[in-house]
Amino acid sequence: MTHRQQRVALVVQYLGTRFQGWQRQPSQRTVQEEIEGAIASIVGQPVTLYGAGRTDSGVHAAAQVAHFNTDSPIPAHKWATVLNHRLPQDILIRASAEVPSTWHARFSALWRRYRYTLYTAKQPNLFVDPFCWHYYHAPLEEKLIQSALTPLLGHHHLAAFRRAGSNRKHSWVEIQAVECTRNESFIQLEIQANGFLYGMVRLLVGMLVEVGSGRRSLESFADIWINQRREQVKYSAPAKGLCLLRVGYPEFPFPQEVWFDTQPQFVFG
Repeated sequence: MTHRQQRVALVVQYLGTRFQGWQRQPSQRTVQEEIEGAIASIVGQPVTLYGAGRTDSGVHAAAQVAHFNTDSPIPAHKWATVLNHRLPQDILIRASAEVPSTWHARFSALWRRYRYTLYTAKQPNLFVDPFCWHYYHAPLEEKLIQSALTPLLGHHHLAAFRRAGSNRKHSWVEIQAVECTRNESFIQLEIQANGFLYGMVRLLVGMLVEVGSGRRSLESFADIWINQRREQVKYSAPAKGLCLLRVGYPEFPFPQEVWFDTQPQFVFG
């Protein structure tokens, strides 16, 4: 008996620490391959999983979005539970739902939002270390960082913040929101855009800490990205501080509590 084909969307969380990123790679542990393997073990044949974005090695995700096609009789909303019984502890499917055959996790997305967390206290802390860049070398002024970020709003050519190795044909990005906030010892940077260049957020954060510490002026920072001075962007922030926070769609089958704000923020008490 054959069943109708359905397209199933997933909201996926993962701890990136032990993964070589999202995208499948030969002889490497990746999130895509783990989930594809779990689905294949259920349906008995290979399945391709399409993600909203390709996070780098060591980067986390609070609400990555992906989809796959299947003619399995399992109802779409049951796939989250079924997969969680077969996935390792560093991947969790928050929810699953059926979507139209024209819906695509990557191409239907309007925006992606990332959060980068810095921990600025001098004393290290094991409980925050997997999710933060422990930056204690110099005081950071969040208002300076915000001042550097704000002019990036809009449609810009950001080749200065693009790592080599991408096959994307251009470096134009529409940045829709930027925010830098402090909560005691923690500084969080959030950036929302229609898409991101390869390595963009980590290269950007690496430069922003120079601004926030006073080692680089706002004018110098602006000159680098406006005039595409890639050779001056030398440092990439550690992957562990970066998290794909959420992805936005014009039509999304999941309630807000499933995907909107699912990375906890650190508070000492």
